[in-house]
Amino acid sequence: MSTPTPAPATLHATDVWRSFQIGAQRIDVLRGLSLEIPAGQRVFLCGSSGAGKTTLLYTLAGLERPSRGHVRLGEEDLYALGQSRLARLRNARLGYVFQSYFLLPELTALENVALPALIGGRRAKDRAAALLDTVGLGARLHHLPHELSGGEQQRVAIARSLINDPQLLFADEPTGNLDATTGGDIIRLLLNLVEAGGKTLLVVTHDPQLARLGDRRITLAEGRVAADERP
Repeated sequence: MSTPTPAPATLHATDVWRSFQIGAQRIDVLRGLSLEIPAGQRVFLCGSSGAGKTTLLYTLAGLERPSRGHVRLGEEDLYALGQSRLARLRNARLGYVFQSYFLLPELTALENVALPALIGGRRAKDRAAALLDTVGLGARLHHLPHELSGGEQQRVAIARSLINDPQLLFADEPTGNLDATTGGDIIRLLLNLVEAGGKTLLVVTHDPQLARLGDRRITLAEGRVAADERP
């Protein structure tokens, strides 16, 4: 019998600090930051270089443990979980899109998309093929990454992030390696996919024009929330 899918959950950060030690100096990248992201909301994280955007994204996504504070998905305190349980939660409920795609070069588009499902013990080539068709790559299933353009590789990465039907999708500068037109297309594709699936989306971007396309724009400065706007 299959495990029931958890209901969509709100993501909470409470008094989150993230510090790094460089020699004798401590650098506070996140400084007591708190925020709440309701299920289904499409949020863009903005701010200047060094404001803490990527560190916050990784911390909220269960990838980078905070120095202090809590991150909760519904009732689950992510960093109170053991490593294996947190890894299972990330695989089953969270999806990731990165600036550099991180496709395995020896695997085809279809195999790259199916990989997270295989790691979770599921066979999903039919679903992988359907997702590639949804992102406009139905004719490119068996191409290797080096045979695809940057925009096509990012579409493969988006399809891969959705293979396990995650509740939340995290994207770190997903248009950073793309031209403006292709980048805009990728953001609109992400927005449409998460809206159709009722998913939460959190995107780091340096582009204020793209950030206006979401439901909410959070601007960071010196590791804190400087503005929280509904465009």
